[in-house]
Formats: sequence, C-alpha cells, structure tokens
Amino acid sequence: MSKEAVFTVKLEPQLRDAFASEAAETHRTASDLVRGFMREFVQRQREAREHDAWFRAKVQEAIDAPRPGIPQDAVMDETRAIIDRIANRSRPTRPRRKR
Repeated sequence: MSKEAVFTVKLEPQLRDAFASEAAETHRTASDLVRGFMREFVQRQREAREHDAWFRAKVQEAIDAPRPGIPQDAVMDETRAIIDRIANRSRPTRPRRKR
C-alpha cells in the first residue's frame, strides 16, 4: 500500500517525545506504530459492527420465532434450582460429632 496521505495529530510535546523514544526502543518509527494502531482500530471497529449486526439478527430471529415464549418466573425458578444444586454440591460436608 502506498503511503501518500499525511495525517497530522496535535498532542503534547512530552507525549510526542516519549512515544518517539519508545518507538526507537522497538526499532520502529512512530509512523509505523501509528499505522499499526490505526489498522487494529479499524479492524476492531469492523468486527464489532459485524458482531452487533449478527447479534441483532439472532435476537430478531428469536423474537420472530413461532414457538411460545417461556415465562420469566419459569426461567428464574429453573435458574435458582441450578444455582442451588451447584451451591449444595460445592459445600464441604462436616464430620459428625460423636455423642
């Protein structure tokens, strides 16, 4: 990809100097690092939009599904039963005292 565009950023001189120094420590130019940061940002944004669109489509698919919904009370009762089962399983048993 040709590097024909110029991108100007206003920042504090201390940040500029610290960034240039750290870039030099990695044997890369500040421009190389900024380009990398920009590419990563663009990729993350695209992936986030794609995931959001996928998620919204799945939610709409569930809303539009002809099957009957499950009442919230039933879901909560089932969830509480699962939590109680797990909690009871993880409790250590106490040895019985002799009388």
